[in-house]
Amino acid sequence: MIQSETLELLEWSRLCQHLSTFAATKLGVIAARHLTIPESQAQSEQLLAQTKEVYELESRLNAGLSFDGIQDIGDSLERAELQGILTGDELLAIATTLSGTRNLRRAIDNHPDLPILNELVSDLRTYPELEQEIHRCIDERGQVADRASQKLDEIRISLRQTRGQIIQRLQNIIQAKSSAVQEQVVTQRGDRFVIPVKAPQKDAIPGIVHDSSSSGATLYVEPNSVVPMGNQLRQLLRREQVEEEAIRRNLTQQVAAVKPDLENLLAIATTLDLAVAKSRYSFWLKANPPRFIDFQGKESITLRRLHHPLLVWQHQHEQGHPVVPVDLLIQPQIRVVTITGPNTGGKTVTLKTLGLAALMAKVGLFVPAREPVEIPWFQQILADIGDEQSLQQNLSTFSGHIRRISRVLEALDSNSLVLLDEVGAGTDPAEGSALAIALLQYLADHALLTIATTHFGELKALKYQSERFENASVEFDEGTLSPTYRLLWGIPGRSNALAIARRLGLKQEVVEQAKTQLGGATDEVNQVIAGLEAQRRRQETKAAQAQDLLQQAERLYKEVSDKARNLEEREQALRASQEVAVKQAIAQARGEIAQVIRCLQQGKPTAQDAQQATNALNEITEKYAPAPPPKPKVGFIPKVGDRIRIPRLGQTAEVLTAPDNDGELTVRFGMMKMTVKLEDVESLDGQKAEPVTKPKPAPAPTPTPAPQPAPAIRTSKNTVDIRGRRVPDAEIILDKAISEANGPIWIIHGHGTGKLRQGVHAFLQQHPRVSRYEAAEQADGGSGVTVAYVG
Repeated sequence: MIQSETLELLEWSRLCQHLSTFAATKLGVIAARHLTIPESQAQSEQLLAQTKEVYELESRLNAGLSFDGIQDIGDSLERAELQGILTGDELLAIATTLSGTRNLRRAIDNHPDLPILNELVSDLRTYPELEQEIHRCIDERGQVADRASQKLDEIRISLRQTRGQIIQRLQNIIQAKSSAVQEQVVTQRGDRFVIPVKAPQKDAIPGIVHDSSSSGATLYVEPNSVVPMGNQLRQLLRREQVEEEAIRRNLTQQVAAVKPDLENLLAIATTLDLAVAKSRYSFWLKANPPRFIDFQGKESITLRRLHHPLLVWQHQHEQGHPVVPVDLLIQPQIRVVTITGPNTGGKTVTLKTLGLAALMAKVGLFVPAREPVEIPWFQQILADIGDEQSLQQNLSTFSGHIRRISRVLEALDSNSLVLLDEVGAGTDPAEGSALAIALLQYLADHALLTIATTHFGELKALKYQSERFENASVEFDEGTLSPTYRLLWGIPGRSNALAIARRLGLKQEVVEQAKTQLGGATDEVNQVIAGLEAQRRRQETKAAQAQDLLQQAERLYKEVSDKARNLEEREQALRASQEVAVKQAIAQARGEIAQVIRCLQQGKPTAQDAQQATNALNEITEKYAPAPPPKPKVGFIPKVGDRIRIPRLGQTAEVLTAPDNDGELTVRFGMMKMTVKLEDVESLDGQKAEPVTKPKPAPAPTPTPAPQPAPAIRTSKNTVDIRGRRVPDAEIILDKAISEANGPIWIIHGHGTGKLRQGVHAFLQQHPRVSRYEAAEQADGGSGVTVAYVG
């Protein structure tokens, strides 16, 4: 009972209502409004894992997961199992649900790195053959289609023919008896075709009167000549109805045969829709995934800038006030937190915010707080918030609180979160304070965490008696006489009643008399608390300034990083363009060299031709050879009397002697003389000294290298054309050519199917005189010609 009371006090149903607006299906909306709170931490972690994976999946998909076509088919499945006959619309809903669920599974199957979602849809059966059969038999309007059966098609053809004959017969009668007809139209009464006849002339068109106008001036008559055709039409309609029912019955039986799988399909689709709603609601709240901590194992509760989700909704959708977040940082040894401060300062909102955050984490929702979000998994969340006064039950405020607290204590366990508002209020202050102290000490022994609000000053002293207690207060601005809704930790709240009374115009003598009644001790305590608050504000100001400096440094670092990255990209682009230019130059040079070689290949080469080719190659080399590197800039050469700098000593000195052959010179600074190396000095404007180069001994004469063989040139004598040959015949020709060759030979085999080229390469691979082989240059035939080097 207390559990449901707590949910009501925390307004959990409102949060569920907000969550349901993010669901896509009717069943998802129902599930969101009636969220089941898990009984174990493992269940909560499973739900959180679902939400995280859906959050990740939707971030990858452009339009998110789609639930188009999925409908609530639960009632239809139940009726199918009871051998009822489903309507065309119900069958069509089943088909679209199968299609929509299949699309969901396909979207998840494309992301195998999401194990929770893949496991969820692993057993999903969508029966595409049943879906196709339904679409074959039922059209988009939910009607049985002509193509559903041949018999139905024949019946409807007869229906159309009979209906056309009746209408034609009636139109003929209208034209023949136009004077007796009230209006020249064919209409229907029930399933019978009739014509409107003037009442005084009903005998002009004998037949059956099926209806009359409200004035009685018009009778709707079915002429005797069309009655047999009308009877035939009725029989055809009945046959059509029977055949349609037979078709729908057959489809219904197919649905009933797979009812368990379809119910499982519906449950999986609803689970996915609920997970998607949690993910989208969490994204809207700008919430972060929580981590369940071991609060008894020395892990701290961390909830920075925690927002009340209902107030966020109210601010966004109902033009409410901006939400002021709270920071809840609770050390593991703390068991009771006492929050003090003025009324309307935000104490009760803090209780509800923490309670909702704990519930949201349990059901798999993200918590609207800054990362990291670390909170225990509470077995129970128990609350006494608000006024329990009841005239009907003859309960005072105090009695109502005590009854609810009694129910809290009965349901209490060692892993509970207890939220108490105005503990001990509603009775004599002395007795209420004593009762509150005893209650909080009991809860410190038997609950995991208790948060209590109070106005009793005696409860503030519990912190100084046991490390299990902590104080907090809501801040109050005396200048504006209004709360700031900020939560201050470690500082108890002080009384502001007299300050408020003075500022609101209460007589000064009354305020002073009240101070006298309080005594000096209370005033001193308030002064100490005020000093602590001022010190805290100074620290917060300095922390904010430090945060601003940190953000500024991060911004500058980002700017420098961006500039460095841009420079690197420009360097890479320049290097790439240079490589392209080099490749183009190489390709052009190769083309010119190939042209020279082709000139040599035409006819019998002579020495003069070879000399001309050599000259052309030298010109190409000079044209495309890279420019020599620039000569190094002449460095500084110290002379006698120059002023120089010695960086390693941080001194300037006067040169006394010029550098010798070993690069050493004598300098003077102050009263000291010393010899330094030339590389250790620089000019006053930062130029390095030019190193002394020792004369190198004359190199010993080297033997003249043997002349390099001239590059191989393709001629008609070293070219073998085997195109169109079989591999065995080609091998005989090649063996003869290789045995007679003194250098490389060009083998023309062409492209074709590639079989001849493969045979040639296999033959060359095992031939003892062939050292290597390769494809010819593009100008010589490319891959259609192989060059074999004979050793």
